[in-house]
Amino acid sequence: MTDQHKPFELETSIEKDNQTVSQNPAYTVERKEQFIHKPAGFWVRFWAYLIDLLVISSISSIVIYPLFRIFGWDVQGTTWYAPIGFLTGIIFYAYFVGMTKYFYQTVGKMIFGLRVISLKGDSLSFISILFREWIGRFFSATILPLYWIVGFTPKKQGLHDLIADTMVIHEQAYEKKVETTYQPVSEASQLHQPKAF
Repeated sequence: MTDQHKPFELETSIEKDNQTVSQNPAYTVERKEQFIHKPAGFWVRFWAYLIDLLVISSISSIVIYPLFRIFGWDVQGTTWYAPIGFLTGIIFYAYFVGMTKYFYQTVGKMIFGLRVISLKGDSLSFISILFREWIGRFFSATILPLYWIVGFTPKKQGLHDLIADTMVIHEQAYEKKVETTYQPVSEASQLHQPKAF
């Protein structure tokens, strides 16, 4: 499945002006306007993550816990290597890896209109998704302050985004970026008006 929502960049206008600054050679001003996807900030991603935790908890409560009770297995294990902790951990990581691989978003991201994109320009590879959703998310969930860096990076990337070279964007929101460049015009190329007699 290819990513049909690649970053949208549209060059809307280019303006050129010839100007002279205090009898120095003229220069050309070129302005380019582009519309790029708006990165998703900390709080919207936080609420999407809470919804995902609710979905994962519901799946575990509907599937895992009843099976453990039917077979009389212990459901009180609090460590990750206890059978109940191990299986809920598998569901946690399988949910994030599977949803990101096939839909580029989880249920929480769908509700808030967010999407994961690759900064390399191509669609998300399975290796990138594993690094992002498994290894990077493990570090972010284990050491909580690492998740807070989303609010301080220019592209609103968390540690798991930086590891996988991805970012989370709003699907239907764009930011306008204006680039202004100044190119000096050589005197030989300037058009001179003929002098009046």
